[in-house]
Amino acid sequence: MTHPFRLDDKVAIITGSSRGIGRSIADTMAELGAKVVISSRKADACEAVAKAIRERGGEAAAHACNVSRKSEVEALVADIGNRWGRVDILVCNAAVNPVYGPLGQLSDDAFDKVMGTNVKSNLWLCNLVIPGMAERGGGAVIIISSIAGLRGTGVLGAYGISKAADFALARNLAVEWGPKNVRVNCIAPGLVQTDFARALWEDPERLAKRNVETPLRRIGQPNEIGPVAAFLASSAASFITGQVIVADGGVTIA
Repeated sequence: MTHPFRLDDKVAIITGSSRGIGRSIADTMAELGAKVVISSRKADACEAVAKAIRERGGEAAAHACNVSRKSEVEALVADIGNRWGRVDILVCNAAVNPVYGPLGQLSDDAFDKVMGTNVKSNLWLCNLVIPGMAERGGGAVIIISSIAGLRGTGVLGAYGISKAADFALARNLAVEWGPKNVRVNCIAPGLVQTDFARALWEDPERLAKRNVETPLRRIGQPNEIGPVAAFLASSAASFITGQVIVADGGVTIA
């Protein structure tokens, strides 16, 4: 009997997976038997992660891709189709946050960059991958969002708007593709100790304040998000779709 949490022989594309949360997701899925595609903007960083997975006995490929460029997204999906014939799991993790400040100071170019990378690229990927999943009887999409999509902020407004849009994207795709057994869910991490969020945790004063406000009294680690994504991709989550799974140490309920 197949264990419900195993991902044996599933093919998973994980964007933004050369470090941080994305790497944790790739490592976890590979350990559970998936063939993982490591993707980020830098080819050497992707290959280093894929090599490490292969050295541990897993199966991994590397493909550099800037998700803000549609031609590169198309090439990523085409390459994996040629290599492994299908995509069973899609994890949209790549994101940017080039601005820190009030919305009143947000330039049009910066807003377009945030929405393009954090939302539109996810739609591109889904539209390229989901039809094939549907033809084969099903699949799983996980969009890595953020609690910034649930809470107001005075300095991360554009990022929060993009992450709230990802919630809506997941819900709508879940409704559209549910009849074909394609599940689409979001994970909304709280503050996690990654390079991406460094500005939010490297200040000891700010970190201490966040810890006090968090029921678990600490921020998260990347390896605490990877297993959540793997669960949502597995048959153990076969009746879960269109949902936002919050992993934040309890900060949004305190």
